[in-house]
Amino acid sequence: MDLINSTDYLINVSTSVRNSTHFLAPASKMIVALLLFVSSIIGTITNGLYLWVLKFKMKKTVNTLLFFHLILSYFISILILPFLATSYLQDNRWIFGSAMCKAFTGILYTGIYASVFFLSAISVDRYLLTLHPVWSQLHRTPRWASSIILGVWISASALSMPYVVFKETHDDHKGTVICRNKYTVSTNWESKKIQTLRKWIPVACFISRFLLSFLLPFFIITFCYQRVANKMKERSLFKSSKPFKVMMTAIISFFVCWMPYHVYQGLILTQTQSLLLQFTLILTVITTSFNTLFSPTLYLFVGENFKNVFKKSILALFESTFSEDSSTERTQNLNSEAYI
Repeated sequence: MDLINSTDYLINVSTSVRNSTHFLAPASKMIVALLLFVSSIIGTITNGLYLWVLKFKMKKTVNTLLFFHLILSYFISILILPFLATSYLQDNRWIFGSAMCKAFTGILYTGIYASVFFLSAISVDRYLLTLHPVWSQLHRTPRWASSIILGVWISASALSMPYVVFKETHDDHKGTVICRNKYTVSTNWESKKIQTLRKWIPVACFISRFLLSFLLPFFIITFCYQRVANKMKERSLFKSSKPFKVMMTAIISFFVCWMPYHVYQGLILTQTQSLLLQFTLILTVITTSFNTLFSPTLYLFVGENFKNVFKKSILALFESTFSEDSSTERTQNLNSEAYI
């Protein structure tokens, strides 16, 4: 959710646009800020619970490792949402300093890339488990999963670095500081070659982000789940239509949740002021917030094992917290059952 990037549009159009026409109408700002605050509160609680259960209440397997880091990528992105909401409510002013401007940008993009890469990795894991069971039995281990996870985090961090380099604070000497992109590649601004290059840098960033964080992962997820569904159908492994519906929901939700974000980023490049851009921004916040909050539920609660462990773990947590005479033995029994 590259919400920080919307401030670049306001700078690039002109300061007068922000002061007179107010590209983001007050109502739009309130809606965006409210969605961000609500998403941060709900997301921190729900994803925090999921992480706790996966880390402390379930065995370390390939599935639990991949899902833990998928939710972790959502969780770290959620933590910066209140800061973005605060910036929006103050007409995109950035009051948290230059270092935080770069840090939040790095966290945001790392979270975006990591989340879609982990979704892709989970679909590939399902593909290997279903179509290559012998290979999976020999090589699909927690250590193998840890190598994949390390590769995902390194790749996501590396891909986020250009945005960190270009992001900086801008002071208009009137008390307004904004966190924006500055595509500075040379001090020789008289050179036409440098001017042209400067204009194409954001386009190149958009295209690479669209390909690597949407088009390629969407193709991988669609291909893997389609092959898995076909193979399960051939083997008559579908006792009901539920697994097929879950796979279709995963594919559709990925497309619906991320497509508005990339459309919004494309509209920013056009530097046109329109109601469409305002509407797309709100839609982007809604869909990406939905993705962050409810995708873990979609994936995790499909498995009866996680569902049962989650319910038992939460019950034990509440009993130990609010019951003065709760039995220690009962809590231990619940914890031991969670590993079965």
